[in-house]
Amino acid sequence: MKKIGILHGKERSFPEAFVERINSKNIEGIIAESVRIDKVVQGESSGYAVIVDRISQDIPFYRAFLKNAALCGTAVINNPFWWSADEKFFNNCLSTKIDVPVPKTVILPSHEMPADTSGESFSNLAYPLDWDSMFNYIGFPAYMKPFAGGGWKSVYKLNDKDDFFTKHAETEQLVMMLQEEIIFDEYYRCYCIGSKYVKIMPYEPRNEHHLRYVADFKPDAERYKLMEDIVLRINKFLGYDFNTVELAIRNGVPYAIDFCNPAPDSELTSVGQENFDWVVEAAAIFAIEKAQAQAEGTDNLTWGEYIKRSANKIPLYK
Repeated sequence: MKKIGILHGKERSFPEAFVERINSKNIEGIIAESVRIDKVVQGESSGYAVIVDRISQDIPFYRAFLKNAALCGTAVINNPFWWSADEKFFNNCLSTKIDVPVPKTVILPSHEMPADTSGESFSNLAYPLDWDSMFNYIGFPAYMKPFAGGGWKSVYKLNDKDDFFTKHAETEQLVMMLQEEIIFDEYYRCYCIGSKYVKIMPYEPRNEHHLRYVADFKPDAERYKLMEDIVLRINKFLGYDFNTVELAIRNGVPYAIDFCNPAPDSELTSVGQENFDWVVEAAAIFAIEKAQAQAEGTDNLTWGEYIKRSANKIPLYK
């Protein structure tokens, strides 16, 4: 019997529906449950063929558990090694190489020095930085956000350079990105599961949180295909099995705004019934596919095109 587990925190509607959906399919040799951990011993199997990870980004103990599980043959969704290495600024950098439009972006050293460092630790950093060049490149208004993490935490809209310096001082030891504002005509949040199942959802981030999926954008077939291609390209290169991509349409061009969301909000009260039903079904189907393909004693993780091409010295793009 192959077990599919879901590792989660306080969320309830998606994990419970995911387990129920898989078990309701009555696939011979496959069952699903919430992961239970009573001990973690080096080099010992977790007992799961597949684990869907919804919480290790917040709990390092779980990330260590998942890496050990993957080493022992579990197909972890998403790959815990890549998730540990990835961050939003790299995603933007990669996009410039794979023909995905993104806002102009620079990364900034933290306003305060990290613990256990001093001025001497920054021997290679110019002081002052070339602020005027960065401001001219990005323009104002602009957005400042952490280079890693998510959930709209510590995100600032900046009107001018004085506003920037005032708000940057509030960020303490966070490493921030400064990013061009994309004034959009339409906005979409796009689920991508298994780098093949895509759900493009009209989304209005300027609304209050509970109303963000109340949007009536209606892309024509050509624009839908363009957005789908971008979503698939991003996820195939990054290697995420479960992710969302946010696309802002400016003058007909879809800009990837935020696409490092490996544990995206999937709660029923957030996404609405139609979107919830889609993500539960797609996640269940993909997890079953992974379980059926899983083989003991081998690596069953998904590795993105960036890693695979780098390892084989294949150019990222032609």
